[in-house]
Amino acid sequence: MKPIIVRGGGDLATATIHRLCKSGYPVIILECERPSAIRRLVSFCQAVYEETMEVEGLTCSRAESFEEALGRVSWNRPQLIVDPQGKCLEKYHPDILVDGILAKKNLGTRRDMAELTIALGPGFTAGEDVDYVIETKRGHYLGRIISQGAAIPNTGVPGMIGGYGKERVIHSPCPGIFHQEKEIGDWVEKGSRIGWVEREGAPASVCTEISGVLRGIIQEGYPVTEHFKIADVDPRKESQAHCALISDKARCIAGSVLELVSAYEKGVLER
Repeated sequence: MKPIIVRGGGDLATATIHRLCKSGYPVIILECERPSAIRRLVSFCQAVYEETMEVEGLTCSRAESFEEALGRVSWNRPQLIVDPQGKCLEKYHPDILVDGILAKKNLGTRRDMAELTIALGPGFTAGEDVDYVIETKRGHYLGRIISQGAAIPNTGVPGMIGGYGKERVIHSPCPGIFHQEKEIGDWVEKGSRIGWVEREGAPASVCTEISGVLRGIIQEGYPVTEHFKIADVDPRKESQAHCALISDKARCIAGSVLELVSAYEKGVLER
């Protein structure tokens, strides 16, 4: 079969890619020049920086062109190219396209780009700019397949984990270049400095609001704007063992995408 195209290689998209590949589907990932994933240990987009990225036994490789990716891709060898605008889709018409950018808005995905188009999260309307939307908000509707309408709008407030919501997420205090001092998996106390932002004048410290496990932190040397998401702290001690594992939320979303892909392939997908 034709390779499935997935726009985006962050942690939620990676879970979907991993599930598809493990189910026998070849996948080509379209990424931007400088991905800003926080959960880098479970994000195939890291292949932009490191040429390859392994997540739970599956290794993704960066290709220099779509043609190269097309020649190398297989169900157990997902390929990534830098193509944020999806220019390869001007010449290549896939059977299935998944938008997993999670930008909370549509960055150019159209329903006519593939026979089946699926989008993760808010910013899309099923039945209009894509065929289906998958709910990504934690709660009872997580993973719900939407055939008409949109996902729950972005609230800007992270889901509750261990009694904490917005306190878990750390943002940049100012624009500049971020430098990390802690690693993913480290235990950090409330008020701990995890890094700093290089700027004109004195550097700005980046500190935690709660104690917990540093579940994710942005790429060293990343240029940030004020209030840019930099890191994520999980208050649960046991989460130290989970930093390199796909999350429960991501697996749920991935299962819904696989359901649609399988139904499409078998010719039983309801439109």
